[in-house]
Amino acid sequence: MDKLLRLSTLIDRLNEYIGRFLNWLVLLMVLVGVWNVIGRFLGRAVGQNLTSNALIETQWYIFDLIFLLGAAYALKHDEHVRVDVFYSSWSPKWKALLDLIGTLLFLIPFSILVIFFSWNTIASSWAIGEISPDPGGLPRYPIKTVILISFFLLILQGISEAIKKFAIFQGWLPPHEERHESEL
Repeated sequence: MDKLLRLSTLIDRLNEYIGRFLNWLVLLMVLVGVWNVIGRFLGRAVGQNLTSNALIETQWYIFDLIFLLGAAYALKHDEHVRVDVFYSSWSPKWKALLDLIGTLLFLIPFSILVIFFSWNTIASSWAIGEISPDPGGLPRYPIKTVILISFFLLILQGISEAIKKFAIFQGWLPPHEERHESEL
């Protein structure tokens, strides 16, 4: 079990680093958005186009990165949406069991299906060098590739969570054990 918990720690560390990087992308997305607004109005005033479809799409792509790559980070921090009508009153051991079952029966298989059914579309996008239909738009194939990466990271984090939930259910880990950054 120690080896599995070490693997879980490595996965957690990877998604933690990605999540922390995404925090900076939020700032960048806001700055690009602010420039798009200011550039539109300032450009009208001076009679010069100061923004573009590429900048607008850049803002969308940054949001896509935050949303898609942030899913595993959100799962790691238990910040995903949960309807806990019954769950909130259960013991930590039974919560761990339900989380383990949900991860193994729903999260991981769903993520595998998304990768499987997205693969050909993304490969086709790369093959044709798909570009936005908007004038001056950005290539679409790199951002579509992030779908595969994000669901792969979600599978990895699901494996990490399954390991931890199994360890909690078996009594090898205390519920909601907080690990210090030095361990990550």
